Amino acid sequence: MLKFMKHLKITVTILLVFTTFFTVAFADTSPGTRYLTFGHDLTNDQRNQILKDFNLSDTNGLHIIEVTNQEEYKYLGGSLPANVIGSKAISSSLITFREKGSGLSVTTHNITWVTSDMYKNALITAGVEDADIKVSAPYPVSGTAALTGIIKAYEEATGKPISDDVKKIANAEMVTTGQIGDKIGDKEKAVELLKRLKEEMANQTSKLSDDELKSLIQNTANSLGITLTQDEINSLVSLLRKLQNANINWDKVKSGLDNLTTSFKDFVNKNPESKSIIKVILQFFQNIINKLLSLL
Repeated sequence: MLKFMKHLKITVTILLVFTTFFTVAFADTSPGTRYLTFGHDLTNDQRNQILKDFNLSDTNGLHIIEVTNQEEYKYLGGSLPANVIGSKAISSSLITFREKGSGLSVTTHNITWVTSDMYKNALITAGVEDADIKVSAPYPVSGTAALTGIIKAYEEATGKPISDDVKKIANAEMVTTGQIGDKIGDKEKAVELLKRLKEEMANQTSKLSDDELKSLIQNTANSLGITLTQDEINSLVSLLRKLQNANINWDKVKSGLDNLTTSFKDFVNKNPESKSIIKVILQFFQNIINKLLSLL
């Protein structure tokens, strides 16, 4: 009898542990649950302005997360100039969890450097999914603090920590996308480039060599009409290599990318004539090249 009671006590304890675990890990990701992230350096008036931007009268019923400038530098300091990161954490976000399979929706206000699609693409890499996200600031800022805040909120909500390596890769992806976008004058096309590269990575069954990665990058860029410098190609090779080596759930990433229609792709789909225009331009240059070759 004593032995039976001892086994029963152990069994009950195990059940309580599992019940507690699942309650902590998943209770806060039920549809409709909301997390509010504040940049640590906001004044009280600015925090109230953020609430107005999100159509909130108060913080009742919200989980609150704060992001410091130090945290921004932890994940961005090695890849982004200080003048872009800034000296204060300002950008904030409101995350509303949705039903599984809903995908990510991101809108921004007063965010000058990070676009909605840049957020989405980087968040998919970090494993964030199924949420409506609003990002705002009381005045124009780069928007780097918000990404850190969203990832922190997702970690707390799910009870599943995201490794620092993956966080750094997600931030590095955002930076690389922004820098290429600034150079070509089209950040949404740069997002599409990274999206397509990650789709290819998700379909690989073995690790690609540097030469194979360079070929993949060059072919993908060419398909989008993007000209990359050797330094940009090398930067992308480094990023893709980190993605290959990181502990990333590629099935989850692939699912997220399947639900991501970038603004660039959406424009092409809604304007089929743009495909013909691009085709004509490419044919024009091909004809010039053929004529030059015939003279040699």
